[in-house]
Amino acid sequence: MTNTIITGSGSFIPERVITNSDFLSQYFFSEDKLPIKQDQQIIIKKFEAITGIKERRYAREEMKTSDLAAVAAERAIADSKIDKETIDLIIVAHNFGDISHGQHYTDTVPALASRVKYTLGIKNPACVAFDVLFGCPGWLMAVMQADAFFKAGMARSALIVGAETLSRVYDPFDRDSMIFSDGAGAVVLEYKETTGGILASNAMSHCQEEVNYLNMTPGNHPTACAETLLLKMKGRKVYEYALKHVPEAMKACVDKAGIPVSDIKKIFIHQANEKMDEAILEAFYKLYNQHAPADVMPMNIHDLGNSSVATIPTLYNMVMHGHYKQHSLANGDIILFASVGAGMNINAVCYRYVA
Repeated sequence: MTNTIITGSGSFIPERVITNSDFLSQYFFSEDKLPIKQDQQIIIKKFEAITGIKERRYAREEMKTSDLAAVAAERAIADSKIDKETIDLIIVAHNFGDISHGQHYTDTVPALASRVKYTLGIKNPACVAFDVLFGCPGWLMAVMQADAFFKAGMARSALIVGAETLSRVYDPFDRDSMIFSDGAGAVVLEYKETTGGILASNAMSHCQEEVNYLNMTPGNHPTACAETLLLKMKGRKVYEYALKHVPEAMKACVDKAGIPVSDIKKIFIHQANEKMDEAILEAFYKLYNQHAPADVMPMNIHDLGNSSVATIPTLYNMVMHGHYKQHSLANGDIILFASVGAGMNINAVCYRYVA
């Protein structure tokens, strides 16, 4: 049986650490541009209790999203031991392109995937490079697209990267902005004879009243420039949406794969918010009248924050390289990947691990 398998992974975690205490001197404003008069210490303690985030990473000033992507990509290629000139596809998932430090405008021409191919020195013109914009589920959508290319006979190998520098698009006067971070993760996919690999996938988009749960608007500060748009999130709406729809999407994927839920060894969920991810996990298992196993869901949001498309591949890479002693994978283990984000979009992939 020929199937899509992960043959290597890599990540780039920026060196610059921003702790919650770094926000103690930051004043926050509401959407109606009124100051939030609550004590900063209380705001930050509540934030940490809900999100689980204690610190996050920001990219160095001289680095852009495509730079982070290229480092993660190079590490994934080395890990897979693939000849880079034989890669058929390079797909980079992001949402804001390259943004220079101190700027807010995005640069997406040429595509970030093209820039990554250039940086990697891949000269083969048959290696096609393109980007995916699908909110936080973008990396997983790129994996699904590569799988479709493979099954259509159009490719046999792919480099899939998720990268973001959210520290350059958030509103510093919006308290929700403390959730965002920078980073990049990547995997190499190959289409090979195997008993493992991608077993099933599922995706959905709700684009009516949900469409603006995450969007770009002027800053919250009273003097904010109306022409400068910054990333905003309706946190409560996103939470309610995710809890309602993500468990159902995960279940549809698992059922399509024909896998008993008890066979799932690990679930890699987009690192959006600790309480939200835990609620999604419990709701998912409740659909099977079961409780979630204690060790099924690795997390890195506590130290790395929410880096959007980079969270899942970064977490997967960290588990694969032994960063978490309580989390490991053996040949044949069943993995469920799942993500939710702007759009609003959801996707899930059921995967049998191949060592």
